[in-house]
Amino acid sequence: MNIKPLADRVVIKMVETEETTKSGIILTGSAKEKPQVAEVVAVGPGKVKDGTLVKPEVKVGDKVLTNKYAGTEVKMDGVEYTILGEDDILAIVE
Repeated sequence: MNIKPLADRVVIKMVETEETTKSGIILTGSAKEKPQVAEVVAVGPGKVKDGTLVKPEVKVGDKVLTNKYAGTEVKMDGVEYTILGEDDILAIVE
């Protein structure tokens, strides 16, 4: 099953974070911070502003930084995704 976002929405998959600190301490699930780096999986066509279609600046495969608790989490075929508006993407990571 595929997710096809509408308007300026973007589907992302969070990038896993380190579970061990540099000093070797293993972090439990509650001690880890929610990751903010994600990979773009799907992008909507854009939104209409002043009668013109404004295309999204991100594309599939981009690594992005997002607001910490933005979007709606969904689980499909055992994989967790987040659907959010392009406004919740802070930057593209190069």
